[in-house]
Amino acid sequence: MLQLKKVESFYGGIQALKSIDVAVEKGEIVTLIGSNGAGKSTTLKSISGLVKVKTGNIVYNGREISNKPAHEVTLLGIAHVPEGRRIFPKLTVKENLLIGAFSVKNKHVVQERIEKVFQYFPKLKSRLDQKGGTMSGGEQQMLAIGRALMMKPDLLMLDEPSMGLAPIIVEQIFDIIKELNQEGITILLVEQNAYQALQIADRGYVIQTGEIRLHGYGHDLIKNEEVREAYLA
Repeated sequence: MLQLKKVESFYGGIQALKSIDVAVEKGEIVTLIGSNGAGKSTTLKSISGLVKVKTGNIVYNGREISNKPAHEVTLLGIAHVPEGRRIFPKLTVKENLLIGAFSVKNKHVVQERIEKVFQYFPKLKSRLDQKGGTMSGGEQQMLAIGRALMMKPDLLMLDEPSMGLAPIIVEQIFDIIKELNQEGITILLVEQNAYQALQIADRGYVIQTGEIRLHGYGHDLIKNEEVREAYLA
């Protein structure tokens, strides 16, 4: 479904990604793990068109998408939930969700998608007219994922969905990720909680200083001594 081939990206003169290769098959959960500054978020931003790719190729469903504008990447079926949620704090829950469906003209379809979001996150239904910025971190994360689901993506990219959340909320978020995957959405997950991510992932990649150091099945990486020492201790 998605393939990054020898991708290199820069922030000014600083190289963030160094010839990385990543593949995601349809129906998988694939996770990227690594320390802060390793290049995890830059990988997602490069896919979604927020960071320019200097060399290499990003191919989605057989189509080259390297350096496509972000809104065009979204219309192809790739939804990106960024680190830190990035909801619109002064807009209501409903307004945030409607922005997620910006390309959908049929109001009936939009309402159906809102109802589907409520099935995953029932708490949002009672907060429909509440401004996003007044909600808890966990509720904002639910809203950010819900907004992404409004476009009915084929590939959902999640950047640190557990960051700053209470353990019980983290469990809920990961349960939802598994449920979304079981319903047919392919997941590319960036997560510092390596153990939690590898537990639900089909496959994983370990990225360090912009380079892929290891990759393999999630259950194998959990047992890998290098991974355990660096990320699971």
